[in-house]
Amino acid sequence: MPEFSDAALAALIGLATGLVLGLAARVGRFCTLAAIEDATYGGNGDRLRMWGIALGVAILGTHLLIATGLLVPGDVFYLRNWSIGGAVAGGLLFGVGMALAGNCGFGALARIGGGDFRSGVVVVTMGIMAYATISGPLAPLRVALLGAEPIPRDEAIGLGGLLARATGLPEWLFAAIVAAVLVILALRGADWGGFRRYALWAGVVGATITATWAAMQALNFHSFEAIPVADHSFAAPIGETILYVMTSTGSGLTFGIGSVLGVVLGAFLGSTRLGHFRWEACDDARELGRQLVGASMMGVGAVLAGGCSVGQGLSAFSVLAISAPIALLSIYAGARIGLHFLIYGQGFRNAD
Repeated sequence: MPEFSDAALAALIGLATGLVLGLAARVGRFCTLAAIEDATYGGNGDRLRMWGIALGVAILGTHLLIATGLLVPGDVFYLRNWSIGGAVAGGLLFGVGMALAGNCGFGALARIGGGDFRSGVVVVTMGIMAYATISGPLAPLRVALLGAEPIPRDEAIGLGGLLARATGLPEWLFAAIVAAVLVILALRGADWGGFRRYALWAGVVGATITATWAAMQALNFHSFEAIPVADHSFAAPIGETILYVMTSTGSGLTFGIGSVLGVVLGAFLGSTRLGHFRWEACDDARELGRQLVGASMMGVGAVLAGGCSVGQGLSAFSVLAISAPIALLSIYAGARIGLHFLIYGQGFRNAD
């Protein structure tokens, strides 16, 4: 496609795959906080089961890419930039902030696509605080937890690679076992009649993560530009999008910008298709304050953890990054703490 620059092609990949994720959020009701709420306080584990299926599909598909040389571990951010301390501290901070804000960055973008202006406050605040942690006044905290330099490219390895080195068995075999266990646990005890639609959309989410790795690695292979091999995450890319809107003549398109816009567009299409689109604004000052605090915590926490609930929970988990299960469990624990505060401290408000 000679009429497009490689950076524009990366943005188009982000737009197309982000659109699918946006549809999954609105039509398939794929939502991190709502999954935790439903399972913990609503007695319904369907949306938590979706995570098991999405992870299983993403892990298996991604490791097939690695096994066939279509994805190079040394090019994957999550295998070269991680910290146990950052995953725990950032994950807890992100989880609490997610509960206070009423959604994660991905969910807030999907809500914007549904007409919810309240989520615009969450998205903008989260993006600004993410960049404040990447290159602003909070950058020293990030460097202290994550280090200034990434792991050398030839030393990048995930949990599957570690097990493969220890046993001599292929990495994809361990990935297949993990994927099978997650899917079996997700399907065990499910009411298939009511869960079929959720399972389908969960599979779509997992396949989208895999397809994104494949497309971005292919672009990296063939590009004469420095195109990073990226997958979906919604913290720093939100900040990138804000900067691009303000300085587009002095900056360029990226995969992350396309991803953010794609989720909003997909959510808009899904909302209008279902007849759920409606304009909403914040009419409660206390709620607005809670969202601002929560969004700030998410922006900082996502950078410290090396990714948000989608970045670490899906993209990093798909390559079995060492930080991924630690960050995801920390996000879950933080969300439980935040929800407990809302329920017993200030009252409870359901997430979408």
